[in-house]
Amino acid sequence: MKKSYVPQPMDTSDILLSEELNELIEQMAKNVHEVWAQSRMEQGWSYGEERSDALKQHPCLIPYEELPEVEKAYDRDTALGTLKLICKLGFKISKE
Repeated sequence: MKKSYVPQPMDTSDILLSEELNELIEQMAKNVHEVWAQSRMEQGWSYGEERSDALKQHPCLIPYEELPEVEKAYDRDTALGTLKLICKLGFKISKE
């Protein structure tokens, strides 16, 4: 019998980001999408109105600005979680 996987992300609920880092979230979210889209396209995927694994088509292979808000929120959550984890681990982020 396979073991059940139980995700256990580090608790970052105590981390409050500065206003400067909060402003970085949208830029990071856009880049998360760009990296994902580039990877998909390198694997032979293209835009399609509906996702089709067989045809390698995906409706989110569009510019970040054109994504539905729910998709942007997913990318923002990834960026937010990454920034909070960096801070939780004791790293400092500064702008030069």
